[in-house]
Amino acid sequence: MNAAKRYEIFTRFKAANPHPTTELEYTTPFELLIAVILSAQATDKSVNLATKKLFPLANTPEKMAALDEAGLSSLIKSIGLYRTKAKNILATCQLLIQHHCSQVPKTRDELEKLPGVGRKTANVILNTAFGEPTIAVDTHIFRVANRTGLARGKNVRVVEDKLMKFVPVEFRHDAHHWLILHGRYVCKARKPACSYCCINDLCEFDEKNWDCIPLVS
Repeated sequence: MNAAKRYEIFTRFKAANPHPTTELEYTTPFELLIAVILSAQATDKSVNLATKKLFPLANTPEKMAALDEAGLSSLIKSIGLYRTKAKNILATCQLLIQHHCSQVPKTRDELEKLPGVGRKTANVILNTAFGEPTIAVDTHIFRVANRTGLARGKNVRVVEDKLMKFVPVEFRHDAHHWLILHGRYVCKARKPACSYCCINDLCEFDEKNWDCIPLVS
């Protein structure tokens, strides 16, 4: 895919959604961090349902740590892998209290030292909480980047590096949100809604199905 086509793709994404953001509900960087940890192998909807109960009780590292593992687990048990996530969250809270004055660190190296935080989670925090032009590649973005031809790669790191290279600078901060929303609601895994897609004439997917049923609002 050439640079002109990539530029047009993101121009259309911006026109359709000028101010994209995460669908996770949060009010502080700490809440976002916890929500993203919980979102691994879970839907944003399920995380939001859990955090609506959790955050009014514990919206700081100290309050979260005071819940203990049993208390935290009881509040997030509707989410997959909740026991492991509870352990990671409590360990993360202790590190934030002991080494970061209860604040979420603003560097990738420090974020990735937190239990339950990998490169993808760190990229989400850096982008959404702190405004860094990072791109967190999840399954949706990996699929969209490969299927459309935006940035093809055999693993998420290759795709991330290519997106960081190929996405025009002016679109880079919002690229993560545009791509994930496009993958979640339009360029879906089993039935991409090609006839509903704002970039269908630019997409380089070899098996585009122009008769896909449009999404129902």
